[in-house]
Amino acid sequence: MSLKVYNSLTRKKEVFEAINPPYVGMYVCGPTVSGESHLGHARPFITFDVVYRYLMYLGYKVRYVRNITDAGHFEEEGREAEDKISKKAVLEKLEPMELVQKYTNLYHWAMARFNNLQPSIEPTATGHIVEQIEMIKKIIADGYAYEANGSVYFDVEKYNTDFSQKGLPYGMLSGRVLDDQIDTTRELDNQEEKRNKSDFALWKHAPPEHIMRWQSPWGEGFPGWHIECSAMSNKYLGDQFDIHGGGMDLQFPHHECEIAQSTVCNHKTPARYWLHNNMITINGKKMGKSYNNVIKLSELFEGTHPILTQAYHPMTVRFFILQSHYRGTLDFSNEALQASEKALRRLWEAYEWLMKQNFDAQVTASDKSLDEKTATQIREFDEFMNDDLNTAKVLANMFELSSVINSIKDKHIAVNAISGATLQMLQQQMKIYVEDIFGLTGERRADDGKLDGVLQLLIDIRKEAKQRKDFMTSDKIRNELAALGVQLKDEKDGGVSYTIQ
Repeated sequence: MSLKVYNSLTRKKEVFEAINPPYVGMYVCGPTVSGESHLGHARPFITFDVVYRYLMYLGYKVRYVRNITDAGHFEEEGREAEDKISKKAVLEKLEPMELVQKYTNLYHWAMARFNNLQPSIEPTATGHIVEQIEMIKKIIADGYAYEANGSVYFDVEKYNTDFSQKGLPYGMLSGRVLDDQIDTTRELDNQEEKRNKSDFALWKHAPPEHIMRWQSPWGEGFPGWHIECSAMSNKYLGDQFDIHGGGMDLQFPHHECEIAQSTVCNHKTPARYWLHNNMITINGKKMGKSYNNVIKLSELFEGTHPILTQAYHPMTVRFFILQSHYRGTLDFSNEALQASEKALRRLWEAYEWLMKQNFDAQVTASDKSLDEKTATQIREFDEFMNDDLNTAKVLANMFELSSVINSIKDKHIAVNAISGATLQMLQQQMKIYVEDIFGLTGERRADDGKLDGVLQLLIDIRKEAKQRKDFMTSDKIRNELAALGVQLKDEKDGGVSYTIQ
């Protein structure tokens, strides 16, 4: 059975066919490092980590490119649009690249705790300003962008007029009709620079107070958000590659704009398959500052957000995300996470016992029906994953198989009820799926939460010592932890972060 994926571009499941097998190029939109990653970010990064792992399991040689947006992500809310990095750097009184490094480090820390594999290439927007400028110059030369007061805008209406005739209209990914987009576009202060309301910035003029700025043919400025992904995906994956991934919230305008830019430059859509994961809600509500429910990943792991009733291990969060199909809705609650925590523990205990057994392949099954059912459920792992990467159905089978494993362990079922060959297949496929594809690990599963609690206790004791001006005790705690490989860092807001080496 061939792998089928739901292609957002065509709105249907399609058989996955690599452009240049066995090689696969996959580009996934990475984080904007103007702040710490939150729970909502966990879903795309875990989802596409599993996609990456599964493609390699199928034998593909995957080049996985995931960018870091360290410049250019701004909302066009006025004539002098602010880059999110610059804005946050001013607020935190840090150099922009110092801010970027701080939040990139936190992002990598969280990805490591989720046991995500590192991408093949992790390019940054600031490291590819030249490529972005060159792409903008080409778009202007082809007549689909124009300069206004040192800024450059993509001419959406002209693009749509010309490329609709070729079956490549603006809105082809999101399904939005351009006329409807124009009617619902808010009046912004910088509309006088644009020819059309729907046009978007490729390059933005930098006012005197703007920190991050680069020389360009149009004066000093900074790139728009959408152009970076077009430039970097083209550089590392070519004019057209296999898979573009990201959250559903990026379909419009970000991915729609990527398609338009790249199509002008290369006369084809940048990716053959577009995969989008659904969002995470919290107790039925969208995550947002107004709801006070944006949970940073460090808060999730340490249990420090007011919504949380406890700390949650990264493997619990990973497991929780994989229990739902990536395109399905996923609602976070303490009850749901606690249920996932218990389920993962049951699965892992059965798995650990299974992997310690030695089964004789020559033993025949005394219960032919159970043996056949078990073998079928094992073979369905691949069938379910080949049907649009359905991790939820695979895990459902694993739970049923775990019940069989526990029955054998507890001697409610004779070990020879199932053939030795089937039990060996079960060992092999459980190892592949639990660890290699789903990326679940039991190492320090229970201890990590306890370690975090102990460290937080020591941090609190040190804080109290500093308040009493007992600097000897404060320094002793810092130095002793450092000797054990735990580095404490006092933040400007009064908080304390730590890294374990």
